[in-house]
Amino acid sequence: MAANMYRVGDYVYFENSSSNPYLIRRIEELNKTANGNVEAKVVCLFRRRDISGNLNTLADSNAREFEEESKQPPLAEQQKHQLKHRELFLSRQFESLPATHIRGKCNVTLLNETDVLAGYLEKEDCFFYSLVFDPVQKTLLADQGEIRVGSKYQAEIPDKLAEGEPDTRVQEKMETKVWDPDNQLKDTQIDQFLVVARAVGTFARALDCSSSIRQPSLHMSAAAASRDITLFHAMDTLQKNGYDLAKAMSTLVPQGGPVLCRDEMEEWSASEAMLFEEALEKYGKDFNDIRQDFLPWKSLASVVQFYYMWKTTDRYIQQKRLKAAEADSKLKQVYIPTYTKPNPNQIMMPGSKPGLNGAAGFQKGLSCESCHTAQSPQWYAWGPPNMQCRLCASCWIYWKKYGGLKTPTQLEGATRAGSEAGPRAHMTRQEVQGLSPFTRNEGRAKLLAKNRQTFILQTTKLTRIARRVCEDILQPRRAARRPYASINANAVKAECMIRLPKATKSPLKSKVIPRQSLAAIVKDLAISAPLKLKASRGPPTPINRNQVSQPRVAQSLLGKRGFDAATGVPYPANGRPYTSGMRTTSQSVIKRQKVSQGEAPNPVVFVATKDTRALRKHLTQSEMRRAARKPHLLVRIKLPPPPPRSLPMPLLPSSTSEPIVLED
Repeated sequence: MAANMYRVGDYVYFENSSSNPYLIRRIEELNKTANGNVEAKVVCLFRRRDISGNLNTLADSNAREFEEESKQPPLAEQQKHQLKHRELFLSRQFESLPATHIRGKCNVTLLNETDVLAGYLEKEDCFFYSLVFDPVQKTLLADQGEIRVGSKYQAEIPDKLAEGEPDTRVQEKMETKVWDPDNQLKDTQIDQFLVVARAVGTFARALDCSSSIRQPSLHMSAAAASRDITLFHAMDTLQKNGYDLAKAMSTLVPQGGPVLCRDEMEEWSASEAMLFEEALEKYGKDFNDIRQDFLPWKSLASVVQFYYMWKTTDRYIQQKRLKAAEADSKLKQVYIPTYTKPNPNQIMMPGSKPGLNGAAGFQKGLSCESCHTAQSPQWYAWGPPNMQCRLCASCWIYWKKYGGLKTPTQLEGATRAGSEAGPRAHMTRQEVQGLSPFTRNEGRAKLLAKNRQTFILQTTKLTRIARRVCEDILQPRRAARRPYASINANAVKAECMIRLPKATKSPLKSKVIPRQSLAAIVKDLAISAPLKLKASRGPPTPINRNQVSQPRVAQSLLGKRGFDAATGVPYPANGRPYTSGMRTTSQSVIKRQKVSQGEAPNPVVFVATKDTRALRKHLTQSEMRRAARKPHLLVRIKLPPPPPRSLPMPLLPSSTSEPIVLED
């Protein structure tokens, strides 16, 4: 009964997948939902398999430093491997999980210098942590709540002085005297001086504008003046003036006005106090994180002083009462029965005969991937399906609880070198398919990304011969028009073997085309590369909101470049330049599908010359359509006979401004 009773503060196993290891969480709250189910608000703890390889390397270096400082006894390689399964990383990430997914309790402790690491391997369900993992920033930091126990944290006690031996130490360098109890003043005189100091503090707050706004009433000003900061200042004034009341009075009220002493409660504004309460609710008494994330303009000493003064206020008492009432309304504990449903990864059911596998497709005679045993009352499928790995019953329980195998295997990453040499738990089916939420991002990218490589399909001699001999069966022109249709290669090959002896023995005429070297091709391209012309600026084109942004083309010799990148002037297919009032193809309202740079084809632009445009005018509309449907056929154009040349006209003299005279 007690084993199945779970309370707030317990470390428990949660199961989120039938094949993944258990999640280790700490219960913070137990809440009852509207439909009657119980949900647990938990703190997340992460394993080594849940963090990246770089952080695993950092954790390894921290573990080596701990072993050297604490002088741990040497461990075997298998013990070191299993010890990494017992290490966890605390976090401040909260999540809500159904309480029915709890599968048992475990024990998690903060690693101390006095602990022996081998002791964790001797205990079941025992884990430790020493670093804090931030899932957002992807960092590992030392836990601030470390208990400093060990030889280097102990005080060095000097030897006791003998009776009558003088103390040669200089007391002024070791400490500062702030109060002398053997003074000439009586207790009543000291109390009267403290009352005067409070009155001076109240009067000083009445004269100060900022203090009068924060404490508008006389009672609030008197309460602020009665705090410890005023009393400490008064006693320090007596000490500095040699306990002379007259000199101390003149120091309290100098010529410029009364001295005003304010503590952190008065220096902080109401909004800063609200930020502090919010940070205290999130981080607890971790003042470093409170200052770093919420109050970076405050010093750490100021935050600590404000906390202890804030605990004396009514605000703290009210919040404490509200939390107590809220805790009374919540569940203190919950009973979860033992989970007895069969795991879907089971290969052989308990009632079957030993030595037989109940899973379809599994080979017989496989041993356990961890302990290499061949006999087990129950087998479980483990790892990628194509590997057909399995675990025995004890190794399966170890895998579910500790997130690894008892012995390092190749699948678990023991043979990886470099930064990936840290043993990382085996990837399950979900992680191979990219469905696990704890798979490393860089590992998932390596699994999913495929490098684009150029490949060439080179035909054999028999295939080239079959194209000629069995042309009627192969029908290469029809196959080129339908590349998706399959070709019965076996039938073509068999027919080719029959026809090949009957084929003509005369060699086929083939023209060998000499290929130029790469240097010659590059030289020709460099010579024939068109120069970039400077385009004249026209009127500004109106902005179209639906215009699709096109990537810039890199200017390179052998790279992809459009015609407008080479000439500087955009030309359409008919050769006419665009004007400012025309809509270009890039300004189309229809949204086009974006194509990646790796899959985009090379742009080919045909620019019609003046003669080509003149020849188009001699084609009819039906001939133009026929040429567009069959671009591989030659176009025959019947040019009309040229017009007859006219005789040259005699040149007349140019007219003058003189008058024409007609004689009779």
